[in-house]
Amino acid sequence: MAVVIAALLPVFILIVLGVVLKRSLMRLDTQWHGLERLTYFVLFPMLLIQTLVKADLSKVPVAGVGGALLLSALAMSLLCLALRPALARLGIDGPAFTSIFQGATRWQTYVALSVSANLYGDIGLALASVAMVAIIPLVNVFSVAVLAHYAAPERQSVRTIVMTVIRNPLIWACVIGLAINVMQLPLPKIWHEVADALGRSSLAIGLLVTGAGLQLKGLFRPSVSATLGVAFKLVLMPILALALAGWFGLAGDSLAIVAICAAVPTSPSAYVLARQMGGDAPLLAQIITLQTILAAITMPIAIALVAY
Repeated sequence: MAVVIAALLPVFILIVLGVVLKRSLMRLDTQWHGLERLTYFVLFPMLLIQTLVKADLSKVPVAGVGGALLLSALAMSLLCLALRPALARLGIDGPAFTSIFQGATRWQTYVALSVSANLYGDIGLALASVAMVAIIPLVNVFSVAVLAHYAAPERQSVRTIVMTVIRNPLIWACVIGLAINVMQLPLPKIWHEVADALGRSSLAIGLLVTGAGLQLKGLFRPSVSATLGVAFKLVLMPILALALAGWFGLAGDSLAIVAICAAVPTSPSAYVLARQMGGDAPLLAQIITLQTILAAITMPIAIALVAY
């Protein structure tokens, strides 16, 4: 347990530092918006490409890790959709439902990759990247579709939904990295030096941006919708993922990586999508903030249960 907490501590210190910087040295939203775009479109994709390029995929259970997390995300998505009528009877409208949905299904890649690397080094980073390949396309398709159906002021066409997913730089980064790995394309030394430098900076900056985006108002009196979003992601999702991981026969490091990826809070990019497509953005901000704070407690428990 102490080892797990030691690996998580730098992650959450960087998130807290982001909170402090947003309220002191860098108060302008435009400053953080620029860092967010830099990380999302350049630094983080480069980390994914380089990680997958260097990964020895023959030594990691790609199908097991990817399959467990893919099916758990699918199961959570279908569960949320099945609960929609019941949630409507509780007074939860369409935009609020989309925030619960995103809060329950999306995951914070910066935290997942940071913790995986801190605990298991290059193998952990490779396994977490495989998990991203499995999860990112599915959750993006589902999130956009749910927002288009339940929240968007105007119904989005299938073409619009498809193009939104296709333009996701993280999906392209995964595709490029895997293609280079599978085809064993040689890359010059200068590529690796530049890519490694950009990749190393992505996680730290991404965690700072995550902290800067947290909304601390109303945390002590969360709504029913916010409570559901937190419980679904931090409790139910890890249970689903670990049950499926057991079914796939995973153990050791691979099982721990599944626990890490399933137990992380929701990505702040979900908030941006909610603002763009008419979702309940303030509710989602509250869900993300609560999840990020509580994950400091729930993640060590989830990881320690399977790792030791």
